[in-house]
Amino acid sequence: MQQQGEGDASQRIARISAHLNPHKPQMEGSCNLETENCRAKGGAPGFKVAILGAAGGIGQPLSLLMKMNPLVSVLHLYDVANTPGVTSDISHMDTSAVVRGFLGPQQLENALTGMDLIIIPAGVPRKPGMTRDDLFNINAGIVKTLCEGIAKSCPKAIVNIISNPVNSTVPIAAEVFKKSGTYDPRRLLGVTMLDVVRANTFVAEVLGLDPREVDVPVVGGHAGVTILPLLSQMKPPCSFTSEETTYLTSRIQNGGTEVVEAKAGAGSATLSMAYAAVKFADACLRGLRGDADVIKCAFVPSVVTELPFFASKVRLGRNGIEEIYPLGLLNEFERVGLEMAKKELAGSIEKGISFAMK
Repeated sequence: MQQQGEGDASQRIARISAHLNPHKPQMEGSCNLETENCRAKGGAPGFKVAILGAAGGIGQPLSLLMKMNPLVSVLHLYDVANTPGVTSDISHMDTSAVVRGFLGPQQLENALTGMDLIIIPAGVPRKPGMTRDDLFNINAGIVKTLCEGIAKSCPKAIVNIISNPVNSTVPIAAEVFKKSGTYDPRRLLGVTMLDVVRANTFVAEVLGLDPREVDVPVVGGHAGVTILPLLSQMKPPCSFTSEETTYLTSRIQNGGTEVVEAKAGAGSATLSMAYAAVKFADACLRGLRGDADVIKCAFVPSVVTELPFFASKVRLGRNGIEEIYPLGLLNEFERVGLEMAKKELAGSIEKGISFAMK
């Protein structure tokens, strides 16, 4: 009996070790478990999610919050450095998602195989005086490499791109998937949720409302003047003076710069970005589950305007994007803003496409 108990204990220990270190063959073999099928005892059913760039400034709080999401059954954390520590730390949380860490390019394929949703916050952050375009050369290469891995290992996954500049990185991802023959425009989404979160918060401050009761659609793109809050379509309906409209629009467009300057060289909007990314990821998972009327704003392949990519309201479902909504009625301020946004956005999109075509 004692030998039986010791054997069971050894099996349990080996099982836990396999979860934490799936890349070590001896760990897998010790409990006869395949990495993709390895589940924690008692783990809840749900979706498999991978975070690429999990050890970074956005990646760590994003990983923490996704571990708390009851829709996640397996959470893969990938980065080129520091993944073991982040994985160990987050795996101690008493929520149902099984956490596994993957370190370096040689483990990217294992990190991606079998995933339902991929979230990409990988890249360098903005620093004081740095525009999103300054990030381009570094982050563009990172996103291209990761998307090549996705095309190979999990071509049917929903892909949420956070890495800036989103106005260029989403077109890069699209071109990579086109080259590989795996492109599905329904499954590629640039995360602009932080613009919506900021819009809801800043408008609620002005009106004296609870931000959770405010919903401001934000369209266009995810940088500067390409960010266009449609205050005329907010819920609950409200009218603003021209001064209030100008103030709110400017603050929403420059929210990222506000945080960068406040952190004085110590980083960018990592915590609020992680919060917004999790709100959007949760919406994608609810769509995959089959929930009705899951509607969020995102930067997606689009025919809403003449541009090939544009942020607007989309309905999410089992295949990713099920419907893209038109812009609706705009006021004069918003029509002028839309033309400015499209002009700026066209150059950013072309820059991404050109990079991917090299």
